[in-house]
Amino acid sequence: MNNVNNQQLDSFTLEARDMTPADIPALHELSVAVGWMHRAEDWAVTLELGEGIFLTDEIGRPVGSAMWFPMSDELAMLGMVITTPRLQERGAGRWMMEQILSRTGGRDLALNATRAAFRLYLALDFQPGPKVWQHMGIVSAVPEDSGRTRQMRAEDRAAIHALDSRAYGTDRRKALELFLDQSVGTVLEEDGQITGYALCRRFGRGHVVGPIIAATPQDAAALAAPHIAAHHGQFLRIDTRDTDGPFFQMLTAHGLASRDSVTSMTRGRAREVDLQAHVFALANQAVG
Repeated sequence: MNNVNNQQLDSFTLEARDMTPADIPALHELSVAVGWMHRAEDWAVTLELGEGIFLTDEIGRPVGSAMWFPMSDELAMLGMVITTPRLQERGAGRWMMEQILSRTGGRDLALNATRAAFRLYLALDFQPGPKVWQHMGIVSAVPEDSGRTRQMRAEDRAAIHALDSRAYGTDRRKALELFLDQSVGTVLEEDGQITGYALCRRFGRGHVVGPIIAATPQDAAALAAPHIAAHHGQFLRIDTRDTDGPFFQMLTAHGLASRDSVTSMTRGRAREVDLQAHVFALANQAVG
C-alpha cells in the first residue's frame, strides 16, 4: 500500500494511503461504523470501478475514505466519502476531497451529497441539483405484470450501452459492463428497438434495482415491476429522483417507502438531457 500523504489535524496525525483489495475488511468496518449498508463484496465492486484513499489514525484505525470513478474521459463520479464524527469538524473531509480532486484529470464531476457533506461540496464549487430519494424496505405486495417487458439477453448489450450513453451524456462502458455481468435485467422493446432497461443485483441488506433508464414514468414502473415481484418478502432498494407519478406511486404501494435522501451535485459542464432516455433510478450512491 502506497502512502499518499500525512496530515496533522489538531492532535490527530492521519496517514492517507492508496486503497487496495487488502484494505476491504478495514473499509467495511469503517462503513459499518457510520451506518452504511455496504457489504465487503460491495466495497470490492467499488474498487473494481475506481480508486481512492484510505485514512488511518496514528494506531492504524480506519477514520476516513474517499473514491473517484472514471466513467469516461469526460466524466467522473465521486463517492464512498466517509469521515468519522470526531474528524468531521476538523477538516479531514476537505483534505481528502482535495486529494481526490487532484487525480480526476480535469473531468466534469458528479456526486451525491449527504446532508453532513453538503456544505463541504458547496465550498468546493459543486452545484446542487435534484434530490435522490432512497426507497427501501421489505417488498409487501406483488405488482401487476404489464406484459410490456422481457428478460434481458446477451445480444441486447450494444443497444443498452447506446441507451445508457444517451441518458448519462457519456459512454460509461466499464461501469455498465460490470453491472451487466452482476445483474438480472429487464428491457422494454418497441418496434424492434430497446427503449428502456432496468438492472437488479445483490447489494447491502438485499438487492438494489438500478439503473432504470426509460422514456416515461409508466415505462420505468413496467421495467421495475418484475424485479419487485421477484423479491416479494425480501429487502429491496431503489434510488430515484421522482417524488410523484406512476413510478413513485408503485414503489410506495409495494413497501418501498422513502427512507432518506442525498443531493445530486455537479462541477463542470452540464450534460445534455435526452427526454427519451431518462434516468429514473440510479445504480447506487457511489457511481450513479
